[in-house]
Amino acid sequence: MKIAKYFLAAALMISGVAAQAQEEPEFNHHWFLQFQGGANGALDQAPFLKTIKPTAQFAVGYQFTPVWALRLAFNGAWQQMGITEDYKYAYNYIAPALDVKINLMNIGGYKSSRIFGLNLILGAGVNYGFDNDRADDVITAAGLTPFHYWNGEIGDFSKNQFNPLGRVGLDLDFKVCKRLSINLEGILNAAILDKYNSRELKAEKNSGFNKYMYGPDYYITAMLGLKVALGQVEKEVEPEPVVAPVVVEEPAPEPEPAPVVVKETPKPQPIVKAAPEMKTEIFYAIRGTKVTEAEQPKVDNLITFLQTNPETKVTVTGYADAGTGNAKVNQKYSEQRAENVAKALTDAGIDASRITVDAKGDTVQPFSENDKNRVTIAIAK
Repeated sequence: MKIAKYFLAAALMISGVAAQAQEEPEFNHHWFLQFQGGANGALDQAPFLKTIKPTAQFAVGYQFTPVWALRLAFNGAWQQMGITEDYKYAYNYIAPALDVKINLMNIGGYKSSRIFGLNLILGAGVNYGFDNDRADDVITAAGLTPFHYWNGEIGDFSKNQFNPLGRVGLDLDFKVCKRLSINLEGILNAAILDKYNSRELKAEKNSGFNKYMYGPDYYITAMLGLKVALGQVEKEVEPEPVVAPVVVEEPAPEPEPAPVVVKETPKPQPIVKAAPEMKTEIFYAIRGTKVTEAEQPKVDNLITFLQTNPETKVTVTGYADAGTGNAKVNQKYSEQRAENVAKALTDAGIDASRITVDAKGDTVQPFSENDKNRVTIAIAK
C-alpha cells in the first residue's frame, strides 16, 4: 500500500516537470532600429513613373507591448522629380516623422513562434525641401510666374521649404530570428500645404498651365529593409513549483495496555493543556496570487484545523521574492496572496474576526532561497 502511494507521488512530479517544459516565453518591451531603402514617387503629377527616385529611411523605436510601438523615422530622397506639362526639375528633401505602429497580428495575443507581423503605421512630421534652384531654369524657359515656387538654395534656410506632413502605411515584417527581421514597408505621405513640389506655376504664354491641382501634395514610398531588436525581447516564464503530494502514513497499531498496578493515588493536580498550533506555508509561481491546485490541500488542512479548534485564531501574511519586480509591484502581489487565502477561510465558514491579514512585500524574506519567498504563511494558535 505504501509503495503504491510513493509511485503515485513520483508520477505526479514527473508530469508536472513535463508541463513546465512546455511554457512559452512572454513578450518583453524593448528598443529597435530599422534600416530601409527603396523608391518614391509623386502621385499628383503625370506621368507617375517619371517621378520615381531613390529614397532611404532610418528609424529608432520602442516596442511597448506586443501590439503597439512608437518610432522616430528619418526619410529622405535625392533628385526627386517635379514635372509640369512640358518641363521637369529636381529637388531633395528629408522628412523626420513620429510614427505609431500597431501590430494587427498580435491583437489576439502574443506568440513567440509567430514569424509574420502586419503593422499599421500612422504618423506625422515635417518635410524639409532643399536644393530646388533648378526650377529657375523651368521658370525662365517657359516665361512663367511662380505661384508656389521656392528656390531652395543650399545653406539658406529662409529660402528652403518646410511643410507639415501626415502619413499612413503598412509594414510587412518577416522574422528571421529572435532579434532580426526583414520588412517591406509602403507609406502614403501627404504634404499638408500645396507647396511641396513647386508644382503650381502660373502660365503667361501657354494656356495649357491653367489647370491647377490645389490641396495637399501626395507622394508614396516603398522600401525594403532590416529591423534589429535591442535588449531582451522575451522573458522566460518561470514554471509553478511542483510540490509532492503529502503521503499519510498509516498509524501504527496501539500496544497492548500494561497491567494495572494499584497504588496510592496522589492528590490530583490541575492539568494545563497546551494550546494547539499549526503553521502552513503556501507557495506561488512568479506573479501568481491565487492558490494553485497543488497547494489547495494545505488550505483545506488549515480550514479543518480552525473548524476543529474554534478557540484558535490565525494570522495570514503574504510575501514576495526580492529577486524579481520592484517594491511597489511586490507589495501588491503579497497583499493579493494573503487576501486570497483569507477569503478561502471565510468562504469555508471561518469567522472573519478570527483572521488577521498582513503583507510584507519583499521587505521580509523568510527563506534563503529566492523563489520560496513567493509564499503566504498562516500561523494558527
